[in-house]
Amino acid sequence: MNRLGYLIAKYGRNDAAFQAASIPEGELLAPLAGKRIALVGNARALAQGAFGAEIDAADLVIRINAAPIPSARSHGTRTDWVGLAVRMPAARHRLLGQPRLLWMSPRLHRISWLVASQPGFFRYPRARYDALRAKLGVGPTTGIMLIELLADSDLAELRLYGFDFFASLSLSGPRTAADVGHNFAGEADFVADLTKRDPRILHRR
Repeated sequence: MNRLGYLIAKYGRNDAAFQAASIPEGELLAPLAGKRIALVGNARALAQGAFGAEIDAADLVIRINAAPIPSARSHGTRTDWVGLAVRMPAARHRLLGQPRLLWMSPRLHRISWLVASQPGFFRYPRARYDALRAKLGVGPTTGIMLIELLADSDLAELRLYGFDFFASLSLSGPRTAADVGHNFAGEADFVADLTKRDPRILHRR
């Protein structure tokens, strides 16, 4: 996708164009086979823990949106992928070591050129989003979209950190659960059911 095509797709809300520019889902997930993945959520409670070394020991570390890292002790230091539903400033991307950016949101007007121009650009499929929305009754969080996507890969292990479903609020800002419009109880049930069915997935909180 060139810059003109990006602008036309963005302002025309042309999801098909972004989906066509995206690498196939199988190509994104294939390298995860046999790997240990750390998915780091943004719950404030994680900052009180000491999972940093464990997170950094994973084969792949994935963070979410602003990817806050208040300390290496609690959050580790590595960032290989970031799942986005918000804009990421170029300066923040450089500070994180220029990780791969995945666009998860259906809000196409928010996709930046930084994301769309990356080699291996990935657009989370709208069909997956719609299925999760139907299950939860409202739009899913970026974290749940990533968990659902990663669970469909051949990874060896997926460890979830910093997911308390807004019980301790988010490191990304001061908003409360009532302000963000997600079904956190439904997402907690989704993860609890998934961890029961799939022993590869561990909820480390």
